[in-house]
Amino acid sequence: MPHFFIKSSDIKNDILSVEDKELLKHLVSALRVRCGEDLKFIDENEIQYETCVIKADTKILQAKVLKSYPSKRKLPYSLCLVQSVLKPDAQSLLISNATQCGVDFIHPVMTDNCAVSKKNSVDKVQRWQKISDETSKQCERANFAKVCEVSDIKNVLLNVDRKNIIVLAEKYANCSLDEAIKDIDLNSKIYVLVGPEGGYSEQEFSYFKENNYKLLSLGDLIYKAPNAVVAGLCVINTRLK
Repeated sequence: MPHFFIKSSDIKNDILSVEDKELLKHLVSALRVRCGEDLKFIDENEIQYETCVIKADTKILQAKVLKSYPSKRKLPYSLCLVQSVLKPDAQSLLISNATQCGVDFIHPVMTDNCAVSKKNSVDKVQRWQKISDETSKQCERANFAKVCEVSDIKNVLLNVDRKNIIVLAEKYANCSLDEAIKDIDLNSKIYVLVGPEGGYSEQEFSYFKENNYKLLSLGDLIYKAPNAVVAGLCVINTRLK
């Protein structure tokens, strides 16, 4: 069951009142929520609420809070994905996959082998944010992921400690997973890079090597970029926990 984001101020005396027009329309008109149905909500303090609807019309939805507790659906560290912008369908899938894997920030970047232009990508950030937000609700995340403005790798990593940077590389790997994560500072943001459909260019690999970035291979298999995100982030998350 998906949950819906509300403000803690929407709850008084264990009664949750939804008056936000967009959310109300979605619940009452689109989902056709009715009295007696169970709904889940979460507030800005990452408190999860299990509720039962007691009133639902076009002006207000009210629900009785049956149970509340801190949500555990977030990572205990901040994970940032730096991803080369992909073609529309693949990009949408990547945004959804990254959100499901718990990233806090998604940095779309232009790389040498991008299949799309920056001009055609900048205007799509709002759409990508909406995809991420919907995925957060469906997966009951405790927080939203932030899709940042389109940039480039050098600008995103300008002031980042290289020990907290891992490049998912289809070649030129220079470390194992254990080596890649052994000196990571969990109190700082962790940056994971994934390339375009055609892979990073030789010039980009030279830049990674010059800056002593950790180049991590996902093995002998070659993944499409949206799936490489899942494979890479999942193994990293599993080890870091």
